[in-house]
Amino acid sequence: MIHIAVSRDIATCRALRRAVFIEEQGVSEADEVDGKDDIAIHLLATVNGQPTGTARILIDGTTGKIGRVCVLAPARGTGLGAALIRAALDELRRHPQITKAKLGAQTHAIAFYERLGFTATGPIYDDAGIPHRDMTVPL
Repeated sequence: MIHIAVSRDIATCRALRRAVFIEEQGVSEADEVDGKDDIAIHLLATVNGQPTGTARILIDGTTGKIGRVCVLAPARGTGLGAALIRAALDELRRHPQITKAKLGAQTHAIAFYERLGFTATGPIYDDAGIPHRDMTVPL
């Protein structure tokens, strides 16, 4: 059973991010740990009670920035990533001042986010050695 909720368990969220971004994708710890966790809203996804995915939301004026989205390898392709994004969008809709969501998508994941309603904007850029492109969706 999948369960996704806002969580204050930042240590578990960081452990998931470490497994995916640092250990699997080779992102440096300096790039992954940016000091913004304490001001962020964290979503934690569990599958049968086991932490399996996470996402982080930062609020900037009328924009909610979804980031640090990751799902452990065994759960990829199960719909958990899409469920995390939908949960993040639902959380942003709880904040009446937020009018759009934004994220920096790894370029290989652009089609995934397009299926969830996001539109790519601007040029491709490097983030932690990985090509990204900004994407937005109105709320």
